[in-house]
Amino acid sequence: MSSDRFGSHGGFIRRVLLPQDAVTDHYPFMLPVVRYLTRPGGLALSPGVTFLVGENGSGKSTLLEAIAVAAGFNPEGGSRNFRFVTRASESSLGDHLVLHRGITKPRTGFFLRAESYYNVASEIERLDRGGGPPLLPAYGGISPHERSHGESFVDLVTHRFGPQGLYLLDEPEAALSVRGCMAVLARLAELTDQGCQIVVATHSPILLALPGAAIFEIADDGCIRPVDYDNALPVRLTRDFLSAPDKFVRYLLTDDKDESADR
Repeated sequence: MSSDRFGSHGGFIRRVLLPQDAVTDHYPFMLPVVRYLTRPGGLALSPGVTFLVGENGSGKSTLLEAIAVAAGFNPEGGSRNFRFVTRASESSLGDHLVLHRGITKPRTGFFLRAESYYNVASEIERLDRGGGPPLLPAYGGISPHERSHGESFVDLVTHRFGPQGLYLLDEPEAALSVRGCMAVLARLAELTDQGCQIVVATHSPILLALPGAAIFEIADDGCIRPVDYDNALPVRLTRDFLSAPDKFVRYLLTDDKDESADR
């Protein structure tokens, strides 16, 4: 599908780079993917949707969090207006990243971290009781604490996310059923048609099926390379498993995997 789908603004964030002098031997600067950002050009983001995929520990969530912090979002999640701190655990990478921005600014935005959305939900309730304009209507009219984790995620992208927004999502599928992932995929398609830019770290082969999205895979050596849907790691592994689940299960439950693999 043509990139015209994403509008002509070229993206609110065009490139993500890291100055050479920011690199140290301390976490997370020693991660291969972080060092990759010091290369000329850094990481170019799609003006529509960019997916980051890779194994656990590849650094995709660390990178997404740092982009969010560099863009002005609260490290635990929420909009740029959220400034609560439950437990400071973010790295200092976001303080060093350089974001090459587009010519237009987003009208709104949100950083969703699946692991800390409970804390964001508590802050939403607190702000809603604060005497100002009601906040819950922007989240579906119901406190996220009164919905299941997955329902609250769907409510968020359906009601809170609006046109011309910048949205950063860290493993949103963690709380979603298969049907929930499909609902979020459909909503992401609507948002891209409304001039939004979205960056998602994910393991979900369902979300990766979004037409026109850019998929970047983080390799063990930190190299970030574009891949098509069929060759993306979550898609390859899921497809292989579903094509022969008995074979995979036998291998996974075999004590001597090396011997089993040679048969």
